[in-house]
Amino acid sequence: MKNADQDTVKIHYICQTYVEKPSKRGGQPDLKIDKTFTYSTASEAQNRAEREAQHENCAGADAYIITEDLNSGELEPPNFLVRLGNVPEFDDF
Repeated sequence: MKNADQDTVKIHYICQTYVEKPSKRGGQPDLKIDKTFTYSTASEAQNRAEREAQHENCAGADAYIITEDLNSGELEPPNFLVRLGNVPEFDDF
């Protein structure tokens, strides 16, 4: 028998990378999302973030988990597995 929560919750494992773009105001460069990858396990997402963060043009990378309530469509805040390099503040996420 399936657990009722399994039918109403979906877990997303995400790797997201960032690049720096020149600021319009001439100050600190802005971060922009470059690539987003979805995986079936947390370790896959974390491994990809670690690899991507080593690329020369990558400013930073996150690997995180998001839980989605399939009934309401609501997403919980991300649970970060790893944050590497220059990444946005959590409030900017």
